[in-house]
Amino acid sequence: MNVNTSSSKQTWSADTYSTHGRFVADLAGAVFEWLAPQAGERILDLGCGDGALTQKLADAGADVLGVDLSDDLLSAARKRGLTVAKGDGNALDFPAEFDAVFSNAALHWMNQPEKVIDGVSRALKPGGRFVAEFGGHGNVAAIVTAMRAVGERRAGDETLAGPWFFPSPEVYGDMLGDAGFEIRRIGLYPRPTPLKTGMKEWLKLFRKPFFAQFGDAADSVLDEVEQLLRPSLCDARGNWTADYVRIRVEAVKPL
Repeated sequence: MNVNTSSSKQTWSADTYSTHGRFVADLAGAVFEWLAPQAGERILDLGCGDGALTQKLADAGADVLGVDLSDDLLSAARKRGLTVAKGDGNALDFPAEFDAVFSNAALHWMNQPEKVIDGVSRALKPGGRFVAEFGGHGNVAAIVTAMRAVGERRAGDETLAGPWFFPSPEVYGDMLGDAGFEIRRIGLYPRPTPLKTGMKEWLKLFRKPFFAQFGDAADSVLDEVEQLLRPSLCDARGNWTADYVRIRVEAVKPL
């Protein structure tokens, strides 16, 4: 098998994300409630994507800055009239200017979590809060296992199947504590997630680099992964569900 290793970086299309990933923002009600944004607060939306939740923060009366690495998603956010900037969550450099840092479904993409936490701490005013939800320990475990199995059989790079940071509350709580945060609440929440447009579209949206490495064989690899997952994640009517597990946290920077 000739494997294409020229690109292992995840890229995003705002249009594709809106079609196949809209559930990410739609299912963020619980973490949004934990944040409870107040009018006039200065809030950083870390990993804002296309701005769907940034818009909700602004509608609540907050003064919001969204930060993301994807030019295409940032362009979609600007079309909403939002204030956003390109930035790397692993290298935040804001000087104690935010009342809160909020993040949904983004922190698991940032592979230097200690640096992310340090940057969040720098960005917060004393007494500011950090509220986030992202993939926790066990998130999409069946999906990753299936991709790894097919990747091994096809002599591909199995590591591209699961590049994420999915910590337990204990591990992430220790990281926050080491950075000086006071944890108000933290927990792991299984959240089986219906995939209205199917498993293949989820795989193509969120693990594009894994399949791209197989070149012309990408479609057959995709078929093989889907067939492995069908017995456990697809019901008799053809409805797919992803095995999501989320970690949700609220922490405060001491005064």
